[in-house]
Amino acid sequence: MIGLGFDVHRLAEGESLVLGGVPIPSEIGTVAHSDGDVVLHALVDALLGALALGDIGEHFPDTDPTWKGASSSVFVEHAIAMLHDRGYAPVNIDATLVLQAPKILPYKEQMRQTMAALCQLPVERVSVKATTSEHLGYAGRKEGVHAWVVCEVQPK
Repeated sequence: MIGLGFDVHRLAEGESLVLGGVPIPSEIGTVAHSDGDVVLHALVDALLGALALGDIGEHFPDTDPTWKGASSSVFVEHAIAMLHDRGYAPVNIDATLVLQAPKILPYKEQMRQTMAALCQLPVERVSVKATTSEHLGYAGRKEGVHAWVVCEVQPK
């Protein structure tokens, strides 16, 4: 079974930037109720979507103060537990991050390792790619960042 996830957040000066579970030094960061990690948020939606278990907003609404400032790794751990409870586990993850700046290359391997650990996968089964939007749209103007994640889950 395959799941697809997408997430987007605005960027603003003075906010922190966490992507794929990794803090990224930057003058701009995501505006969000939690830590605003678009990669992990998209991953959660992909994991949940593979088994039609809803979406991140249903399980972790931004109206719930419990999740204010929460690490998105908690959301991934919850989604993995839901899969395991149903006898499934992820077998691979493919993530694409779209933002103009900062450059992600120095952090991609750490993102892969973090996501692999959270999903209990070998790092060889986790792909993280990043691209700019060629200065087009909100990502190109550095007003926002988004991520797409595809994952496959299979019975354990």
